[in-house]
Amino acid sequence: MTDCDEIAFFDFQATEKSASPRTLANYRDALTAYQKWRAERFAGWRGETADDFRDYLFALMKQGFKRATIRLRFAALRSFYKFLVLRRGLARSPVAEVQLPKPERGLPVVLTLSQIDELLGMPLQVDPDKKSPPWLPLRDAAILELFYSCGLRISELLALDVKHLDFIGETVRVVGKGSKERIVPVGGPAITAIQRYRQEAAVTSGPLFLSTRKRRITQQAVDQLLKKYLKRSSIPFAISPHKLRHSFATHLLDAGADLRSVQALLGHASLSTTQIYTHVTKERLKQAYDTAHPRA
Repeated sequence: MTDCDEIAFFDFQATEKSASPRTLANYRDALTAYQKWRAERFAGWRGETADDFRDYLFALMKQGFKRATIRLRFAALRSFYKFLVLRRGLARSPVAEVQLPKPERGLPVVLTLSQIDELLGMPLQVDPDKKSPPWLPLRDAAILELFYSCGLRISELLALDVKHLDFIGETVRVVGKGSKERIVPVGGPAITAIQRYRQEAAVTSGPLFLSTRKRRITQQAVDQLLKKYLKRSSIPFAISPHKLRHSFATHLLDAGADLRSVQALLGHASLSTTQIYTHVTKERLKQAYDTAHPRA
């Protein structure tokens, strides 16, 4: 049963912090998971101790949870207890005393330029489904072009309306995490693909990308179309919208873009988040050196 502290916390996150539905869901899942783990021993958030949360950490590690998952759960718990201390009169946060495992430094998977060209060309090369509307391949092409052209998050693309695009200025207004807006340039091929799709599908206002029922497209539909074109391509690994975002950032840095500009285009709040792509670029340079240099 949700207590008053939890209700106040989620109201605070939704109204004052403008947390996204996804963030709220992650917080709620983390709090629920801890309560289920404690079961009958859970007497309320204010009665939990640092040792309780250390035991929870060890239990998660023993069960084989990834470090990223563990850190995500504890980030939610820390945010909750920070709220209790600052707004609800709790003396101290028991979670603040728990030392978490360091994050794993896995490098993002990045497509090559030839793989990007192959993927972006797939929608107009695959034989269309006769049961689907004729504009569907044009929509899919426009989605893939815009993903790679702007490095959008999936949530940002799904939320786009026609009014967010400036076709004359070739930019798009994106609402990112924390309801922060940014203006991102849109490349010529993406602009052309979007205009072709809009004309064929008669999309003049409202949601930019539509389902076959003329409603706003869902994340599930985007995941399905990526899987569909992946099966018909020579790309040997799974593709997600985030891999296109990784590729966008890495290819910009490979071509000489500065880190601050890439940070602004991606909508990262911290430069340290963007710096992971410099590691990818250095690794690619090292591979090229090892492959090409006669005395590598």
